[in-house]
Amino acid sequence: MLRARIIPCLLVHKKGLVKTKKFSEHKYVGDPINAVKIFNEKEVDELIVLDIDATSESRQPDFEMIKNLANECRMPFCYGGGVTTVDQAKKIISLGAEKVALSHSAISNTTLLRSISKEVGSQSVVVILDIKKRGILKGGGYDLFTKNGKQRADLKILDFIAELNSIGIGEIVINSIDNDGMMTGYDFQLIDLIRNHTDLPITVLGGAGSLDHIKEVISKYNIIGVAAGSLFVFKGKYNAVLINYPNREEKFALF
Repeated sequence: MLRARIIPCLLVHKKGLVKTKKFSEHKYVGDPINAVKIFNEKEVDELIVLDIDATSESRQPDFEMIKNLANECRMPFCYGGGVTTVDQAKKIISLGAEKVALSHSAISNTTLLRSISKEVGSQSVVVILDIKKRGILKGGGYDLFTKNGKQRADLKILDFIAELNSIGIGEIVINSIDNDGMMTGYDFQLIDLIRNHTDLPITVLGGAGSLDHIKEVISKYNIIGVAAGSLFVFKGKYNAVLINYPNREEKFALF
């Protein structure tokens, strides 16, 4: 029987592994390759690696890093950051990544998204939606952001979801900017908003602070990807850096 995937999400900033809070306060937590080696031993379901500098710096993906990560990974691996062409996406897949993730370029150019899906297969295409709550004074609701949460996208979320439905991509990652790094739980209102308007596979990211938070998502939504960053790199009330992941018994208890 299919089950939800529990997915560490690693953020790469200036060649190092970092964790953020609400897309800021970058805290260095180690070397990406070393983290992958530890996650190999812990038999993680899947891994997401996002280069959070690439798009903001208007540069292409770091193919050497991707190659090194893919060579080390013993689990399915999704890379995102700086992808702006079909050839880049094809090269990422050829280097050993199973999935390629897009955010800014997908939102600004759905034609590119269609072309990449056609070339590498829709199952290998992931769109990351960085979403932030709109203040009450602005009428509430949610807005899409790109470029590390610095640029608000000039389109409605549900209109973009409808476009993704028509393209038929492999997966949507719902990333809550407000909950990023806060470790207080996922935004279920946001998940419901997206889930009610698509049948595409969904992974949720932003807010996990305990395995109970993950279990809450799995029990409510069943087959879904549950991703986390801080939960898998911090330990204890002082957030000591320690790469961790639930063991088999702990994972079994989540389902």
